[in-house]
Amino acid sequence: MVLEASFDAAPAAPAETWTPPTSERPLVKWTLVGIALAFLGFFLFLPLVAVFVEALRGGVGIYFDAITEPDAVAAIRLTLIVAAIAVPCNLVFGLAAAWAIAKFRFPGKSLLITLIDLPFSVSPVVSGLVFILLFGSQSLIGPWLISNGIEIVFAIPGIVLATIFVTFPFVARELIPLMQEQGTGDEEAALSLGASGWQTFLYVTLPNVKWALLYGVLLCNARAMGEFGAVSVVSGHIRGLTNTMPLHVEILYNEYSFQAAFAVASLLALLALITLSIKSFLEWRFADGLKAQRSGH
Repeated sequence: MVLEASFDAAPAAPAETWTPPTSERPLVKWTLVGIALAFLGFFLFLPLVAVFVEALRGGVGIYFDAITEPDAVAAIRLTLIVAAIAVPCNLVFGLAAAWAIAKFRFPGKSLLITLIDLPFSVSPVVSGLVFILLFGSQSLIGPWLISNGIEIVFAIPGIVLATIFVTFPFVARELIPLMQEQGTGDEEAALSLGASGWQTFLYVTLPNVKWALLYGVLLCNARAMGEFGAVSVVSGHIRGLTNTMPLHVEILYNEYSFQAAFAVASLLALLALITLSIKSFLEWRFADGLKAQRSGH
């Protein structure tokens, strides 16, 4: 009876004085938003604007002369070739690795996950040096490769290998969490209905991860075209032969051809903006697809 009276006597807190624990005062909220926008404007927006302004400073004619010059065209072509080889290789590897990790149990699974993350923790320059040690003229197999006319380092194969190494986590890392969350229920149902392994993969697994797969491919392609450190070590900087777009920009800048350097750099900046737009679209579609899967539609 005493306890009941004490509860009745306790005054209730006014409803208007309670605020949600996650709410912030307007001043704090807009201050944080302002700091974030100022940071993005200073470190992201202004540099992008500066690149295009400097590229077009001498006029459109000079700009197009800079990006259609033979060495620039060769650098653009090589960048596209390397990306066209590296991205499909990483797509196949990413799908296989994610499928194995998410759908099966096997010894060494944790080691495989660690190896996939290795390029994130190793400097790209170190990655390039590894290929020099493996295939260079002073390596164990380097003299044999040279005597048989096989060029790896300071040639396109070395650039492709270095690019594949630094970009191979992107597709796998986008697919593994999604496949683990989806589990194996859909695949087991398809197999129980008589579908083969390839049919299960093509008609069940692949449609469930298509947006995450495209997202990973997009990131992989952007990194492949913009890679500098590893490619710089293995390319040899042979003008017109082994220079990709980032390396060509560096050479032009070191030669004080600033407008030409900014012109080629603007192509990379334009690629980044296109990548950002497609990335936002894929994130939206991926979120909608994931929401539909969770709701059972």
